[in-house]
This record gives sequence, structure tokens and C-alpha cells, in this order.
Amino acid sequence: MSRRAAAAGSQSSLREANKALVVSTVQRYGGLTQVELAAATGLSAATVSTIVRDLLAAGVVDTAVTTRSGRRAQMVTLARRVGLAVGIQIGHRHLRVVLGDFAHEVVAEQTLPLPHEHRSDTSLDRAALLVVDLLERIGSELDEVVGIGIGVPAPVDASTGMVSVPGVLRGWEGEHLAQVVGKRLGRPVHVDNDANLGALAEYTLGAARGYRDAVYVRASYGTGAGLVINGRVHRGFAGTAGEIGHVQVDPQGLICRCGSRGCLDTVVGAAALVEPLRASQGPLTLRDVIARARAGDPGTAQVVADAGATIGAVVAGLGMAVNPQCVVVGGELAETGEVLLQPMREAIRRRVLLNQIAPLEVVPAELGARAEVVGALVLALQSADVPARVDDTADLSVAAPPGDAGAGGTPDGERDEDRDQGQDEDERRAAVG
Repeated sequence: MSRRAAAAGSQSSLREANKALVVSTVQRYGGLTQVELAAATGLSAATVSTIVRDLLAAGVVDTAVTTRSGRRAQMVTLARRVGLAVGIQIGHRHLRVVLGDFAHEVVAEQTLPLPHEHRSDTSLDRAALLVVDLLERIGSELDEVVGIGIGVPAPVDASTGMVSVPGVLRGWEGEHLAQVVGKRLGRPVHVDNDANLGALAEYTLGAARGYRDAVYVRASYGTGAGLVINGRVHRGFAGTAGEIGHVQVDPQGLICRCGSRGCLDTVVGAAALVEPLRASQGPLTLRDVIARARAGDPGTAQVVADAGATIGAVVAGLGMAVNPQCVVVGGELAETGEVLLQPMREAIRRRVLLNQIAPLEVVPAELGARAEVVGALVLALQSADVPARVDDTADLSVAAPPGDAGAGGTPDGERDEDRDQGQDEDERRAAVG
């Protein structure tokens, strides 16, 4: 092979690698401007502009005009025609399903109540039927779905899609959740713990966006935490990282579902919150406690505040070990706002070393009750196999409005020759490296 042919082959491979890098970066973040893409990928603005133009012509991405710091910019997202994804959250008392696209836009969703200690087979059947129903509502087919993400309130071994700790979600042990749903729907399925998915969603789209290290605390019928370390969800071996609901806080306490005594869940779980209020307020549900605490009832507010302080003490230990930049609090109990957050914040700050350079922030989840199901959607989208190759027969002469940094245009009035020089420079750097 001649040196010229080898160089041409290397440049062609580099262009394809750069296209794949741009596509995977947009896939991860859902949507970025071309300037943000250049920063995230390390490619020049000229190279990014050329790649976006080619991908747009091939139908892989879409662009739209947006505003950044008062200036017009082109937002790049993966095209809707690339496919849809499904997010499923299976909670202790509810089932939530969403359909979304690669811009992380939810296009359809449905929530159904579930009975206490619902069975895995019937719950997974309901989830599969609901997915098909939502697809029919928007006029789409199963073959348009690139992947399905599922969140469950238990530790999950990501490699098998199985609940990894017996007793935590009774009746679900030994079930290959990904395989079961995959057989029903014929699409790739990924399963994770719901707190991990809440962390993924808040890091990608919510209150933890912009931080490299964060903790997401899900306070609900049970308590769990999802860890983001250096921009990645940390699951630990077999998925048990962040299981703060099973940290012992009362050595003389009740026996937990996991078999240990006095775990956090036995002190701040739904049953523990309701029990001390029975004498004064009669039978209550967790939703009743939340509603009354928000309305200012002193008894329920005290119970929630005590739970916040106890959770905060446990999270402080996690904070000392991980040293996150922020703690994001979600789950149903977070709906009580500062009733839960303030005592939790105080407990954490009393126990975590003061950091004057980057003090630890404790903030509410921005995605609210949808954090976990949106996280399941993001998991499916980030795990999808998206084609990055551009069809050689595609018409690349797509015109953009004058001055746009879009399909046929160049950012900030950049000339085509400058753009080509920038791409050549990227290729030369890579070849030397």
C-alpha cells in the first residue's frame, strides 16, 4: 500500500472516529450547542461544524436555534427518527412508564398504582402492556424503541439484571428482570437500582448538573443513595453501593427486611413514620403524613424532621467517605421541602468537615417524583447503539440560514476554508499522537 493511500485511510478512519465521538457525546448529554460540543470532545469548532453538517444530512442529528449568554447558537440533538427509549420505574406502591427521545424529551407517560408487596411477574406484565399502549397512543411501533431502562427499589447486579440482595424486595429474588422484559418486548433492557437512576437523572438534567461528584438521596418508603463519582454512577460490586437504608442506626431496634437489626429503613421508612402518629391521628399512609406535614401539622412535621436529622447523620458518613460537591434529595419525603431538608442539612454540616473552598450543598431534586423514571430513560438512551456513520450517498448540500452555525453554515461567520483547515489540523494532531 502506498504512503498516500495509507494516509487517506487514516484520515477516513479519523473522520469516522470523530463522528462517533460527536454522536456519543450528544447521546450522553441529550443536547449540546456546537461550542459546547467542541469543549466536551476536544475537537475544534471547525471540525464540529463540519461533522454536524454531515450528520444532519444523514438524518442522525437535528439542530435548532437556541440562545446562550444572549447570543444565537445551534443546539444539536440526536434525531427523533433515530429512535425512542422507554423508562420504567417500579416502586413499592406504583408503576411509572415514560417514552422519550434522544433529546431527553418525554413524549408520553403513565402512572399506575400497585398493591403492597406486588409480585414480579404481574408487575412486569403490566409494565410491558403499558409500554405497548403508550407506543400506540403516539403512533409508534416497538421496532422504533432502541432500549428500555428499568428502576427497582433494591440493589441490582447490572451484569445480570437481578436483585442482588435477598429480602430487600421480597418475591423478586432470582428473577432475571432484563431477560423477562426483553422476551416480552423484544428490545434491549437495562436494570438498575432506583436511587442510582435518580442520581443519573439529576446529574444529567437536574440539580447535580455541572458537578463531578454528587450524592442523590431517595427518601421514600425506604431510603437509598446513588453516587456519582467523577461524572459516573458508582454502583459497587453487584450493585450494593449507596444502600444507606441498611446502615445500622439503632442496635436495639427492629429487625429489617434485610435480616439485620435497627437499619435506617426501620427508623425512617414508611411504617416507622406512621406508627408514632396512630395514637393521635389514627390510621395514616405515607401520603397522609406528607400532606399533613406540608400543611403545617406540628405532629407530622416533627416526625418528618426527626427522619431528616437521622438520614442526615447517615449521609454525613457517606459524605466523609466520598467528599461530594452536593447532596440532592428526592423521593416522596422530599415533597415536604424544608421540613425534611433543614434538619437533614444541619445534621450533615455538623458531622462533615468544613470545606471553605467548596462547602457541601444540600439541595432538593429538580426533577421531583420523576427523577427515577427519567433516570431509567437516560440509562436506556445512553446504552443504545446509535449509528454514527454517514451514508456516502447522502446529499450534504443542506443549506442553513445566513449567519447560523448550523447545517451548511459556519459559526461566527467562519469561512469554509477555515473550517477545512481546522479539520485537517485535528487530523494531523491525531496522526502525530
